Amino acid sequence: MLAMLSYEEEISGYDLKKWADWSIRYFYWSPSHSQIYSELKKLEKHGYATSRVDSDNAMRGRRLYRITDEGRAAVTQWCNEAPVDKPVLKHHVMLRIMFGHLSSPERLKEILRDHIEDIDRLRKRAAIDSAAAKSEPGWAYSQIVLQWAERHYAAERDLAQELIEQIDAADSILVKAEHDDRSEYPHPTPGRWREVEQRVQESEGTVED
Repeated sequence: MLAMLSYEEEISGYDLKKWADWSIRYFYWSPSHSQIYSELKKLEKHGYATSRVDSDNAMRGRRLYRITDEGRAAVTQWCNEAPVDKPVLKHHVMLRIMFGHLSSPERLKEILRDHIEDIDRLRKRAAIDSAAAKSEPGWAYSQIVLQWAERHYAAERDLAQELIEQIDAADSILVKAEHDDRSEYPHPTPGRWREVEQRVQESEGTVED
């Protein structure tokens, strides 16, 4: 939130929400209004932002926020010196496919087709926002990130389509497996994961004594 204020423009929490929805939501986070105002209050408390009630135009009564010198110093230090966390992938669609033995090929394909529809919408929207960002030189870095988002969603679509084409083959392997009398679906041989883990460790030369 502080980084978004670094463009030096006085801006309301409402407009910050709209801005986040056409920029950082494609790769990081789409904050709620309550989250935005909570963060803005914290920034004011730490002296990183100031605010005033707007009385200059038709939008009277709204609170506008601006970064302080201390805030700019803090966010500049963060951008240049703070450790960069590794991306964390939490893919709910892949979680369903991972445990596809609990479902059916038809249902899994339906989930993936719905996913493709969602990412198609995001890809098209990212392309629109990327093109719009070209109109402002100060958004040059934002614009190339939006271009990256467009390419990312295009690749995600291709991967999802490939999975749809692989599901029948995976199901064919599954139905050939032996069934346990206690279960309605095949499952891996008990203890097999330990053998596989050891084999992988040996191939990497990481087996512990």
